[in-house]
Amino acid sequence: MAETRESGLPKGFRSAEQGWPELHRIPHPPHRVPLLGDVLGADRRRPVQDSMRYARELGPIFRRRAFGKEFVFVWGARLAADIADEARFAKHVGLGIANLRPIAGDGLFTAYNHEPNWQLAHDVLAPGFSREAMETYHGMMLAVTGRLTDHWDRETAAGRTVDAPGDMTKLTLETIARTGFGHDFGSFERDRPHPFVSAMVGTLTYAQRLNSVPGPLAPLLLRTAARRNAADMAYLDRTVDGLVADRSRSGGGSGDLLDRMLETAHPATGERLSAENVRKQVITFLVAGHETTSGALSFALYYLARHPEIAARARAEVDRVWGGTAQPGYEQVAKLRYVRRVLDETLRLWPTAPAFAREARQDTVLAGEHPMRRGAWALVLTPMLHREPAVWGEDAERFDPDRFDAKAVRARPPHTFKPFGTGARACIGRQFALHEATLVLGLLLRRYDLGIDPGYRLAVTERLTLMPDGLRLRLDRRPTPASTPAVPVTVPDGADGPTGCPVHRTDD
Repeated sequence: MAETRESGLPKGFRSAEQGWPELHRIPHPPHRVPLLGDVLGADRRRPVQDSMRYARELGPIFRRRAFGKEFVFVWGARLAADIADEARFAKHVGLGIANLRPIAGDGLFTAYNHEPNWQLAHDVLAPGFSREAMETYHGMMLAVTGRLTDHWDRETAAGRTVDAPGDMTKLTLETIARTGFGHDFGSFERDRPHPFVSAMVGTLTYAQRLNSVPGPLAPLLLRTAARRNAADMAYLDRTVDGLVADRSRSGGGSGDLLDRMLETAHPATGERLSAENVRKQVITFLVAGHETTSGALSFALYYLARHPEIAARARAEVDRVWGGTAQPGYEQVAKLRYVRRVLDETLRLWPTAPAFAREARQDTVLAGEHPMRRGAWALVLTPMLHREPAVWGEDAERFDPDRFDAKAVRARPPHTFKPFGTGARACIGRQFALHEATLVLGLLLRRYDLGIDPGYRLAVTERLTLMPDGLRLRLDRRPTPASTPAVPVTVPDGADGPTGCPVHRTDD
């Protein structure tokens, strides 16, 4: 197993003064308040969008100070490309992610680089996202989407609009629960969110609140919230313990992620995941495996409803490629190239995991300009990286899926599109999420015309991840496609499938 320990690196939170010798050269918001920092005009409920506002004012690298802690933000393409260098930088478990460690521990997303369980779990679970494994998940994704469309058909017949973010959350929770752990939460049979979702949202919201409260005052100011968070964490633990116990009693499943966690030894060392780590990994997958994908689908549905001409073009591709096939096959999903561009453009504007942190493995100079000591870190603000006018054009705020046609992507510099993070610690489930989201969008476009209240203005809610707020769609059922064969579409080897895409660089 590869060595992951970064021996000697400082542990715990490190304010930027400790790692940036020339911090004074990095701009910060005006009107700083002694002790409190940059709190005047700050929006504690929307810290990402708040930071995006400062980014536009202060430029490609800036800093903010809150309650004695200094944070450095990076979003310029040249700086972000340099900080993606795996030889000099590694993942940093930043403050917001560290706040999730009480529930996710050393799971894949929240583990520190020096914790050996990260590499062990990654090597054990990586085959669960291979092409062969993905093909076995496809049928379950279809079945869960069928439950969604049954629900939407009932709502449409009753003349009601649908809660897009709420229903996408149900869809993606059921998908990861069934494909990964053989469990059914019964989300579509409930009038209210499953308690697991409520507990998950509670833990994410609490972790976000901890970022905006002075450390010494948190126990006093968040006493009630802390008790509620403890109850939420206990519920998540009980739920997952029940899943694992059911699997152990049944003697195994169908080779899904849970089977791999319980039964697979590391191919080189023979090590196995401990019972405690299995719990942490299951929670990681259940939370991260549905929260970000549900947000991406919700934003995509918003843009498709807002731009009927783009929806019509995507729907025409679905009709042409899938024909009248009632249940599109696994290979047919990869052929929806324009639908995939819609998804990529959505993730450009609103990457639902909106930032990732990187720390210096050694003393270095970022992009030849800013000295960093070993252990110094910065937060890459992905929505602004994806809006850099020099890379994406002066119309970078405009929704245009053609930014992701092959020619346009090849013309862009590397490391400018990072919705899944970067490097060795990038999201292990990204191809799972992309296949699921492309399949779902194709099925929904084929079945419905999407409408939206003309008065609705996109509002984004933040709970570490991003989600449209208050988005309801009006659906008109389309005629069932005639039973005609799909048009053959040639996809080159290694292209547009679950393991790759011809319009994405390997460094993106």
